[in-house]
Amino acid sequence: MEEYNVAVIPGDGIGTEVIAEGIKVLKKVAELDGRFAFSFEYFPWGCEYFCKTGKVMDDDGLERLSKFDTIYLGAVGAPNVPDHISLRDLLIKIRQGFDQYVNLRPIKLLNGVPCPIKGVRREDVNMVVVRENSEGEYAGAGDWLYKGKEQEVVLQTSVFSRKGTERIIRYAYELARREKKTITSISKGNALNYSMVFWDEIFRDVGKEYPDVRQYTYLVDAAAMFFVKDPARFQVVVTSNLFGDILTDLGAAIAGGMGLAAGANINPDKKYPSMFEPIHGSAPDIAGRGVANPMAAIWSASQMLEFFGKKVWSNKLILAMEKILTEKTVLTADFGGSASTEEVGAEIIRQMILL
Repeated sequence: MEEYNVAVIPGDGIGTEVIAEGIKVLKKVAELDGRFAFSFEYFPWGCEYFCKTGKVMDDDGLERLSKFDTIYLGAVGAPNVPDHISLRDLLIKIRQGFDQYVNLRPIKLLNGVPCPIKGVRREDVNMVVVRENSEGEYAGAGDWLYKGKEQEVVLQTSVFSRKGTERIIRYAYELARREKKTITSISKGNALNYSMVFWDEIFRDVGKEYPDVRQYTYLVDAAAMFFVKDPARFQVVVTSNLFGDILTDLGAAIAGGMGLAAGANINPDKKYPSMFEPIHGSAPDIAGRGVANPMAAIWSASQMLEFFGKKVWSNKLILAMEKILTEKTVLTADFGGSASTEEVGAEIIRQMILL
């Protein structure tokens, strides 16, 4: 029997609530299949931990996480901790430390989910954004000079290496070829005359090796417009760290909201653990009330299953969510229902068993 060791970082706010449902789902999947199992070890890191210890994550955190197959993250963030501390000292630290250079964000309008854009068919919203996840605008390079003085200057330097840019673009091309889809590169080469011109050139050069893949390029402002006006033109999208971060939240809004927004941080070589997370944040305003939507966390669990090669179970989870969203009897408040987090999780398991 295969055993997958998962490090669990429930984090803050609703993270603890939604991750609990995702773990129930993973345990049930393993039980039903009978050929693999999960073991979970919990880590208390996050903003609450920071308030107690002065650290978002322990100094040896990466070393301790390195022995696991994957990481399952809930959410990190709290009103009394600056966002740049919680983000950089845990999430970005893990992404960069474990070379999780691929961020995969599915943007798919599931059955039963209303689209806020009139005239858009369900099949028109079905893309995956491949976001560079290790460098670019989030490299953390720069300086803060003459702080507090009249001549104060801040420098935030984007870092685009040939290795980093080429490997994320190649990953996206391979995905597009494998799934027989188009690929669209999104940049801003007309204004960012070094980094994005460099990106565009590499996209074209790598594209010569994939003549069977239909290729498109858009400036990020035009792409944002077409995400709303004509999402059907996008299938596989590849873009930089910052642009991917922004566009995928826009995509989540098109596809039903943050309650369905899942993300995977992948180290394709599997030298280090990959990390799976809902991306809706800690939502402190509803934390502790048991009303958070667990579907994004469960969708990210589905991504984990696919990462482990359990595509059949991954698909069943999505189908189970679609069944619930279509029947509209067990839904949380963000989809017009009154069910609790635990009730939705239990219903997803029930529907999955019936499939």
